[in-house]
Amino acid sequence: MTIDEMLAEARAHLQRLTPAQAEAALHDGAVVVDIRPAAQRQQEGELPEALVVERNVLEWRFDPESDAALPGAHHDLQVVVLCQEGYTSSLAAASLQQLGLHRATDVIGGFAAWREPRAGSTHVPPR
Repeated sequence: MTIDEMLAEARAHLQRLTPAQAEAALHDGAVVVDIRPAAQRQQEGELPEALVVERNVLEWRFDPESDAALPGAHHDLQVVVLCQEGYTSSLAAASLQQLGLHRATDVIGGFAAWREPRAGSTHVPPR
């Protein structure tokens, strides 16, 4: 299997969100999770409303059965994963779905798309 095939397989099971849909989900109780490394967040900016959980610990932090699970982690939690451009986040969201977080998904275009101005948006611009 190639990485392109793996990505297509992951996305086949996701209901991916536009940045505007992700923002609406956030206001409806979803958790937006920024999985980008610290250096990338520092260089590109951050979303104040996002929970930072770097990719290498994501599954441990959201598996409700894990000793390292975040408070509030449960199988019905809507987790919206955000990376820089929406590729790694698709693989990460698919991995969360494999753990039973059936509402896990990601943002089409990632952080780069989220920071673009949108009509009607109430989000704070990334810093």
